[in-house]
Amino acid sequence: MSLRIVLLTAALILAGAVGGMIAFQVHIPMPWMLGSLAVSALAVGLFQKTALEGYKFPNPLRNCFVALIGVMIGTQVTPELFEILPRIPLILLALAVFVVAAHFGNYLIFQKVGGMDRSTAFYSGTPGGLMESILFGEQAGADIRVLTIQQFLRIILVISLVPTGISLWVGHPVGSAAGPVGDAAPALDLAHAAMIAGCGAVGLALARVVHLPASQLIGPMLLAAGLTLSGMVDLHLPFWLIASAQVVIGASLGLRFTGVTLRLLRRSVGLSLLSVGYMILLGGLLAALVQPIVDVDYLVMFISFAPGGVTEMSLVALSLAASPALVSLHHVLRILMTVMELTITSKWMGLR
Repeated sequence: MSLRIVLLTAALILAGAVGGMIAFQVHIPMPWMLGSLAVSALAVGLFQKTALEGYKFPNPLRNCFVALIGVMIGTQVTPELFEILPRIPLILLALAVFVVAAHFGNYLIFQKVGGMDRSTAFYSGTPGGLMESILFGEQAGADIRVLTIQQFLRIILVISLVPTGISLWVGHPVGSAAGPVGDAAPALDLAHAAMIAGCGAVGLALARVVHLPASQLIGPMLLAAGLTLSGMVDLHLPFWLIASAQVVIGASLGLRFTGVTLRLLRRSVGLSLLSVGYMILLGGLLAALVQPIVDVDYLVMFISFAPGGVTEMSLVALSLAASPALVSLHHVLRILMTVMELTITSKWMGLR
């Protein structure tokens, strides 16, 4: 890694932390991630042709913080989570309905309202599977620039709108906007820090060996969950470490606006608002139907159906103390089902 990349990365993270601090002070939901994202996107708008030209956020650094998030989610797993397992078939059915209805509705929005060609509309409308959608879309001749920005905007708008909507619904800031969640964690001594880092590193390595989806999150989460349930260790991540993870994730998300023109952004944001609004309403309805049977809090089910990325939605659930392990499970299943649906439907429509 060159000195230029190190310095630019450090500057972006520092600027993102300042943005997160400002967002925290004005009680914006998910302040550390959204504040950092806003500052990073602003930096792209101002410096993408100068200081940031050719720059990409280091993925290994992002993966380290995603692994920390996985460890934190794993520490939240309790035996009560396993009581929901018999109702997994119902959850799978509801997710299947969501994936098909969301994709079909988005396809119509992007084609009929947005005027996109069939391939671009189809692959822009998937409610998950970002990398698979971009890969298959490129093979099918879709407009990759449009497809990519629509998929990134889906994630960014969901993680912005969902916590904001929940704050408005309950009438006060929620999650990390209202301060640390749960009991205060003990001071992070060297031994404790080594256990957290070791759990993240080993979990990540094991998940990659067995090719788990979202391995940088799921591997550490499963290992931390196993250790927590066994009673062998007691892992607690301090609030400042979780806030730091949000800053890094936000900074990396903001950089995805690189190369996007103002004209394309204006057109894409309008379509994304329509698409995301439709999916949030659809997910909210399905959550209301499933919640009484699954017997978990409606807020947990609502976040579970919100079509953001696995890491980002897990962070939202973690910030809101909304059963992050269950939410993560939902989103992993959603993405797996989306890739399956995408593969089958694209062949049926003659797009592959």
